[in-house]
Amino acid sequence: MTAHDGFTVTRDEGRGIATITLDVPEKMNRVSMTAREGLAQAFEELGADAAVRIVVLTGAGERAFTAGGDVAGFLEREPEHLSRLHWNVAAPERCPKPVIARIRGYCLGVGLELALACDFRVCSEDAELGLPEVGLGMIPGSGGTQRLVRLIGLSRAKDVVMRRRRIPARDALALGLVSEVVPADELDAAVERIVADLEGLSPLALAVAKRVLNLAEEGPLHLGLQVEGFAYGMLRSSHDFREGVEAFGEKRPPSFEGR
Repeated sequence: MTAHDGFTVTRDEGRGIATITLDVPEKMNRVSMTAREGLAQAFEELGADAAVRIVVLTGAGERAFTAGGDVAGFLEREPEHLSRLHWNVAAPERCPKPVIARIRGYCLGVGLELALACDFRVCSEDAELGLPEVGLGMIPGSGGTQRLVRLIGLSRAKDVVMRRRRIPARDALALGLVSEVVPADELDAAVERIVADLEGLSPLALAVAKRVLNLAEEGPLHLGLQVEGFAYGMLRSSHDFREGVEAFGEKRPPSFEGR
């Protein structure tokens, strides 16, 4: 385990799984300004590590994924610095590895913004999600407004942000904010099911799929189809695609190498 300011990173070397744990339980795993920068660096390093196949982001304890950021810290930073906070919080989205958010308890403010930047969001039945920043005379400033609109639509996003609405887990599932809701004692098993689905697949195909999917909302359909087509053609020449086809024909499990 490697300790950082506000979080830890552990690795299962045998399976290629890295777990980032927001680890300030006495403060509901609050995310400091320094932790934001550290998280961005950690995701970059894990993304570049060929031994890492999957990343799980979670919070220590049972009370919170994270209840938000270090509110007082915002007054210590210049406005120009605050205008770029979205870059650090978008690190899970930029990471070429699949990133799973394991959410228990409160997932508020920057916590929800971090979760929205992940690829998969699984939460316990006791989870509550929200973006309460307007209560401080502020708005969500780390990607929350933009990703929320893309996920649940403009009208619902306004309801959540402008009314500071807390979203119970089951409502979050109905809105499409999370992919699965389970009892708290089944949360680890739910994450494990996603890991099991992903760990035997081609790391290269997963990275390319993530990249293409992330671009899907950024432009018109005809450009998206061009990006998808180029990616499809590029994968045609990969070792993993040839291995996948040969394994299919030989009726055996493929052995992917990520190239």
